[in-house]
Amino acid sequence: MLADTRKSKYAKVSGAEYDQIKWTGGFWKNVVESCAESTVPHLQKMFEALDAGHVVENFRICAGEKSGEFGGSDFGDGDFYKWMEAQLYSAEQLQDQSRLDKLDEYIDLIGRAQEEDGYISTKQIIGMRNGTRKGRLGDINEFEVYNMGHLFTSACLYKRITGKENFLNIARKAADFLENMYAEAEKKGEVQTAVCPSHYMGLIEMYRTTGEKKYLDLAHKAIVLRDSVKEGMDDNQDRLPLKEHEKIIGHAVRATYLYAGVADLYAEEGDKEYLDVLHKVWKNMVNTKIYLTGGVGALYNGASPYGDFWNHQLIHQAFGYEYQLPNVTAYNETCASIGLVMWAYRMFLIEPKAEYFDVIERALLNVNLAAVSLDGKKFFYENMLRRAKKLEYKLIWPLTRTEYLISYCCPPNLARMVTQSGEYAYTVSDDSIYTGIYGECEAALTLKNGAAFTLKQKTEYPYDGKITFEFKNVTCDKPVILNLRIPKWAEAGSIKTAQGEKMLDKTMRESYQSVHIEKLAGAKIELELKMPVRFTMAHPMVEEDSQLIAVEKGPLVYCMESPDANTDTLDDICINIHSTFKESKMQIKNREIGILETEAYRIIHEEYNPKELYQSFTGEKKQSIQVRLIPYFAWDNREYGEMRIWMPWRE
Repeated sequence: MLADTRKSKYAKVSGAEYDQIKWTGGFWKNVVESCAESTVPHLQKMFEALDAGHVVENFRICAGEKSGEFGGSDFGDGDFYKWMEAQLYSAEQLQDQSRLDKLDEYIDLIGRAQEEDGYISTKQIIGMRNGTRKGRLGDINEFEVYNMGHLFTSACLYKRITGKENFLNIARKAADFLENMYAEAEKKGEVQTAVCPSHYMGLIEMYRTTGEKKYLDLAHKAIVLRDSVKEGMDDNQDRLPLKEHEKIIGHAVRATYLYAGVADLYAEEGDKEYLDVLHKVWKNMVNTKIYLTGGVGALYNGASPYGDFWNHQLIHQAFGYEYQLPNVTAYNETCASIGLVMWAYRMFLIEPKAEYFDVIERALLNVNLAAVSLDGKKFFYENMLRRAKKLEYKLIWPLTRTEYLISYCCPPNLARMVTQSGEYAYTVSDDSIYTGIYGECEAALTLKNGAAFTLKQKTEYPYDGKITFEFKNVTCDKPVILNLRIPKWAEAGSIKTAQGEKMLDKTMRESYQSVHIEKLAGAKIELELKMPVRFTMAHPMVEEDSQLIAVEKGPLVYCMESPDANTDTLDDICINIHSTFKESKMQIKNREIGILETEAYRIIHEEYNPKELYQSFTGEKKQSIQVRLIPYFAWDNREYGEMRIWMPWRE
């Protein structure tokens, strides 16, 4: 259970246990199997490698079993803890005891590397032992507290799934260290903001797992003390007191982790002012600062548009101005969109509204899955919406996926999210089930009202909108409410039950439609969401998308790559808005991918010089050609070439 809100006073729903929901076929089963069988072991090799991750070696040096210098990134420890979650889930999914045994070996190693007072961050421990650094917690950008936050979360999941205390005992010691650190900081008035504050979520999960209130109190203190930071910056969202936040600003991962932690705190304590803040920054983001793909954090580097003009604040992977959403230089770090999913999920737990799962689904199916190759071994750090043949400038990260990134935070974060994806299928309350992301699965559920059953979902979603639910293996038959999510994109459809058929229309978009089931045994519900191909336009203030459209079908965003059109450049292709689309399938990297085929226009410019910045417009000619579009998540798995989501159109 990713966030255990079963006892949270201000949460209205909770997730299911890790083993209650399993993908049984179709899209998500393929994705999870690829991750478990390919991505997770690939990442393990990277973390073990001396010339790549160097992470396991760092722990061995800290444990006194090896000599040497620290290697890899400052946040390698935290990345490894994230990978451990993925290994844990994949071990359970594959019933692979050897993976669990290896995890126990790693946990023992981490325990041996931990300092007596609970401190654990390998870069600092190694540096102090080698005499190359003076102490701990000198620079917030060395990610010590971030690393511990992921330790807390991973240890809690390990306890819930295996029942073992070994990892949790390490986490307890680390939390005790943080408790002393914050007490000292509060006393001295020298408070720092921990960047990418994973420890807010981690500490609250420690409270939920152990029942010990001191962890909740510590999370509360850590969040409140943010307001005591001197000379705060928008980069870390600490220039203004937290309860004065109205816009989403600064570093995207730091923002999404922060607000996910605040949502967790609200679920336990119910501070209405925090909920008001969450609503304001959420609306600012979804209304003005999120990409069609679900990516967030548009700018590689940007100056804060809200800070002091005379105190220029440069921000990395930043939320910029409203509607500032470039395509070629779109940053959209994978960890930011994962942080978005974690935040949206926690918002849903405290108020189950369809809008949150709409965002979760959009991010998961588009930007998150686009961050990993179809074979599970290559990764994007940033996720652009357009790739040109050649740029006149160099971007920070590669324009194609690579096996190893110097900043390796995204691949393990993505792996844990994919292996844990089944938990986004359903949430429950006393007598109700809420659908989340759709996919073929089985869920063995027991509700608080006593109802116990297996809910089978059959579907070819996300390519097809027909979804069938059947109640099987009913051991306690009590009335249940099945709440069906109607996505914002679904303008028509129907819900069929034994009592009749209910038609869906535009007024029901982005809502939950409740089906009351008095007798579970044999009950069958059919949800059909009409999935025509649709054209999407952007707000006119999104300047880069002016007079352009994107192609979507259901929850999927489609794109065009160079192999999909017979032309020298995709810049010459225009969508014919009157043409029809044919659904088809093709193999990419041994995966069957649903594609769209249609007729478009190739524009032939008269006397056009592509090297000129400005020139006379002398007219154009149109030539019909056949093209195809593939889901955005499947791009960059063939030859290197151009890619576009937003395209010009003609009649």
